[in-house]
Amino acid sequence: MEEEDVAAVATPQQFKALGHPMRHRLLFALSQGESTISQLAASLGSNKGNIAHHLKVLTDAGLAIPSGTRQVRGGTERYYRRAHRALQFNDAATTRVAFSAIAAEIAAAEPEPFLILRTLKLSPRHVEQITASLHDLADAEDDADDDPRYGLLLGLYRHGQP
Repeated sequence: MEEEDVAAVATPQQFKALGHPMRHRLLFALSQGESTISQLAASLGSNKGNIAHHLKVLTDAGLAIPSGTRQVRGGTERYYRRAHRALQFNDAATTRVAFSAIAAEIAAAEPEPFLILRTLKLSPRHVEQITASLHDLADAEDDADDDPRYGLLLGLYRHGQP
């Protein structure tokens, strides 16, 4: 992944923006491509006012940006997109909120998602290999427009000491 594609979440405004699960869901939705407030409201099952509010918070924090406009009957619709392909943060509170949003996405997934959580004993060499493989998956390009989109949650962490 290119360095400019990853934003390190560092400002209070960014942390505040990521403090609500709906904003994470908006960023997930915008990762599928640019969308209008109406399109986002329909896909997330919310009202346009709610989406507009949360999108403004994301935009003010530099996490989403306007990406164009289109003329419609009653005026102009604005399209939005993610400002960065990925976010990097190391804050426990933001991580909890992000996982809450991810849990909502997984709960709504069809067909039933494949999830496994387990612990493994790994040598430093295996950790290095697995980490490299996870980075490759995270950096994979999704060029196929006609194929269904899948969420992929990647992680490797050292389990707390017994």
